[in-house]
Amino acid sequence: MNQPPSRDQLETFANQFPTRDYLIEHICPEFTSMCPKTGQPDFGTLIFRYVPDRICVELKSLKMYLQAFRNEGIFYENVTNRILDDLVAVLSPRRMTLVAEFTPRGGIHSRLVVSHPTGDHLPAFS
Repeated sequence: MNQPPSRDQLETFANQFPTRDYLIEHICPEFTSMCPKTGQPDFGTLIFRYVPDRICVELKSLKMYLQAFRNEGIFYENVTNRILDDLVAVLSPRRMTLVAEFTPRGGIHSRLVVSHPTGDHLPAFS
């Protein structure tokens, strides 16, 4: 039985360069969650970009955490914000942006961008 997603699944390790700003980018091209309305799977690519402070996320734990969403009925907007909130709570990064691009459903392609601090690095709306 799969356990539900929990930020407790996320493991960390010490940033060996805490005085330097540098960008870490993780791309997860096989993210899956479930549509709460239809029960059908939603597929997407998650792109994490962050500037660490004292700790970094351990990748195997990130993978297991993301896989826990496989059977979770959750809307795109909710899962994207929840993942960012969990990572920010665990890592306390200087900055973090999560881009979530979901495959088309019903002819609509969805792309969400969420950032920490709130509004940091969001594209301008015209």
